[in-house]
Amino acid sequence: MWGKNWTYAHNGQLKDFEETLPIKFHLPIGTTDSEHAFCWILDQLHYQFGAKEPTSKVLFKFIATLTHKIDALGVANIIISDGECLFAYCSNNLHWITRCAPFGKASLIDAEMAVDFHKETTANDIVTVIATQPLTEDETWHKMSPGSWHLFRLGVSICCGE
Repeated sequence: MWGKNWTYAHNGQLKDFEETLPIKFHLPIGTTDSEHAFCWILDQLHYQFGAKEPTSKVLFKFIATLTHKIDALGVANIIISDGECLFAYCSNNLHWITRCAPFGKASLIDAEMAVDFHKETTANDIVTVIATQPLTEDETWHKMSPGSWHLFRLGVSICCGE
């Protein structure tokens, strides 16, 4: 859409999605609730904005309204990106962390190992990780509230809402 490659991820289960989220233009290849919801979002963007791409904040605030409708069908933790910005919506359980210089070590929760991010990054890198549960035990993760969302650009949170 608008000459951009989109990426979408959904963690959850939706009921009655085919009846509740009708699609016309962006048809899924498979039968999963995730693919159907993504195609429905793209259809809604088409109806709302047509060929004229809105600003990132307008675009993703509109997507936030759509995620609430999807969330009403079950659990719908959603991440969607247009290649420039990344939008994360928390249905029930989502955490995020942003790492930037100076980078240090972090110990993984589910494995007896630590990652030295100083060796894996440059001083100019900014890295944001979004996960259902925190992945490291010695860093401060941000827990999102159910029904809330964050918009990231170049790894930095630029906008959020409920």
